Amino acid sequence: MTDTLKAQTIELYSKQLRTPMFNKYLDVIRQLDKNQGYEDFLIALMRVELDSRQESTRRRKIKSAGFPYLKTIDELDLSRFEHMDNSFVHELASCNFISKRQNIVMIGNPGTGKTHLSIALGIKACMQGMNVKFYTAANLSNQLIEAQDNHRLIRLEKQIAKADLLIIDELSYLTFNRHQSELLFKVVADRAERRSVIVSTNLRFSEWTSMFENHTMVTALIDRLTFRSHVLNMNSDNPYRAEHAAKVSD
Repeated sequence: MTDTLKAQTIELYSKQLRTPMFNKYLDVIRQLDKNQGYEDFLIALMRVELDSRQESTRRRKIKSAGFPYLKTIDELDLSRFEHMDNSFVHELASCNFISKRQNIVMIGNPGTGKTHLSIALGIKACMQGMNVKFYTAANLSNQLIEAQDNHRLIRLEKQIAKADLLIIDELSYLTFNRHQSELLFKVVADRAERRSVIVSTNLRFSEWTSMFENHTMVTALIDRLTFRSHVLNMNSDNPYRAEHAAKVSD
């Protein structure tokens, strides 16, 4: 069998076996020490295939999470967090709070990094193989209403329930009617002590009654979110976006 035919046969088998990185066998051979044998070659080749699959899984999970854009912990200016130290932020980035089924509620004025931190934690979770779903509160509410109108509500709720981490961003810019409130409450309540939620808002808990008609439900919602949770004070006298906008205008 000629070298060309051998290469074509390897390519064919790799497709049939769904091991595309086996086509990189020449690169693996070049990296082996002359004293290493067939078993070492096989281990190295299988490791390349495994690494490729894991990277593909991470990319797929990040894409399916629905992030509006990608932000990382490394891109955060941690010195701007006036009420959190660096070690605490890095502890959150370990995603242990997800394995412990804990929630995070971020409260702070606009432009202080709530969305950035939420996305960064979500990406960290994806990199660890977890399933994440990101929604703005308005988008989630609209999708729930639309799903109910189209008789797909149970399916959507199941999809959300499967996420190891649910991120609800911008819970402050809209007023929800009673029906919207009930759907949002059910999504959060169903996750209580089972799966983790990150919620970001500009409003203190005492101001949440301005968003929902049913004040009793507001109390229950806050109880669900704050039980076994980290409540982060992300208020700042010098929010990044305001400072950035000032620099641009100058």
